[in-house]
Amino acid sequence: MILLKLFASFFQIGLFSVGGGYAAMPLIEAQAVDAFGWLTTQEFTSLVTIAEMTPGPIAVNAATFVGMRLAGIPGAIFATLGCIFPSLIIVTLMSVLYEKYRSLDTMQAVLACLRPAAVALIASAAITILRVALLNGGTLKIENIRPLGVSLFAAALFALRKKRMSPIVVMLLCGAAGIAAHAVGL
Repeated sequence: MILLKLFASFFQIGLFSVGGGYAAMPLIEAQAVDAFGWLTTQEFTSLVTIAEMTPGPIAVNAATFVGMRLAGIPGAIFATLGCIFPSLIIVTLMSVLYEKYRSLDTMQAVLACLRPAAVALIASAAITILRVALLNGGTLKIENIRPLGVSLFAAALFALRKKRMSPIVVMLLCGAAGIAAHAVGL
C-alpha cells in the first residue's frame, strides 16, 4: 500500500511542479511533511540539501530519498517513477504540440504566464529552507536566530555573488565549517 501511496503522491508532484525541481519543493513538502507526515520539517530541509548536492534533478533525488526512507529500494523505484512519469507523458505531448503551433502568439502568451508561477514556487522553497537554516524553523524572533546559520548564509552569498566562486566549492566549504562548528560545540 505504501508503494502505491508513494507513486500517487509523487505522480501528483511531478504533474503539478511546473518550473523544475526547485518548484517541486513546496509540493514535496506539502505531501511528505504536511499531508502524510513521512518527514519532519527538519528532515525535509536535510532532504533538500542532500537532493541538491547529489547529481541529477533535485525533485527526482528527493523522490528517491523519500521512497528509500519509507520502503527501501522498491519505495525509491515507485516514488522516482511517480515523479518522472508525468513529465515523460507531458513532454512528449508538448513537443508534438510545440512543433505544430510554436509560431502562434497564444503559445508564447501561455509560456509567458507560466514563468511567474514557477518563480513563486521556487521562492516558496527558498523561504522554507531559510526559516529552518536561519531561524530554527520558527518565526523572526531574536531567540530563534542561529548565528552560525546566518554567518554561513552571508559568507556563501558573498562568495557566490561577489567572488563568483563555484557552488560546489562553496558547499564544500560550508559543510567543512559546519563540521568544525559541531566539533567545537557551536
